[in-house]
Amino acid sequence: MMAEKEARYIVRIAGKDLNGSLPICMALTGIKGISHRMGKNIAIVFEKETKVPYNSKIGVLPENLDKTLEEIALNPGKHGIPSWSLNRKKEFETGENSHKLMAELDFAIRKDVQRMNETKSYRGLRLSWGLTVRGQRTKSTHRGKGPVVGVMKKDAKTAAAPAKKTEEKTTAAPKK
Repeated sequence: MMAEKEARYIVRIAGKDLNGSLPICMALTGIKGISHRMGKNIAIVFEKETKVPYNSKIGVLPENLDKTLEEIALNPGKHGIPSWSLNRKKEFETGENSHKLMAELDFAIRKDVQRMNETKSYRGLRLSWGLTVRGQRTKSTHRGKGPVVGVMKKDAKTAAAPAKKTEEKTTAAPKK
């Protein structure tokens, strides 16, 4: 293994720059589609294949092991990771289990929502309207992602100043 001085601070895996000062299992969570549980599963499989401890820092790994780690992250099902930890189980079109990352995951989710909209399912319609899907209350929460809307109070100084001017005008009697 490399000395601590020679550690890389940025490691590129699966098209994403990861923090080299974190352990392998935590650094992998920087990739969209890999949670802390999946990161640990990938790190354990990586340890079995390369004999590098799963909690060692990702920046001290030799560069030739980056390809192995990337291959496990991109194809976890082929490396013995159980299907229940994959993020795309029984896909609609293929019926297979797969694990998508980054842009592929975004595209798959967008396609699923589009399919639900076309069939006019409850979930698809609620997603397209920007409402909650799983039965949460919406009377007081989930009011949109915009800024807070409410009545703005006038400043005490600005509210009092015009009132004095109007009083002076009304109390002054016209001269005859």
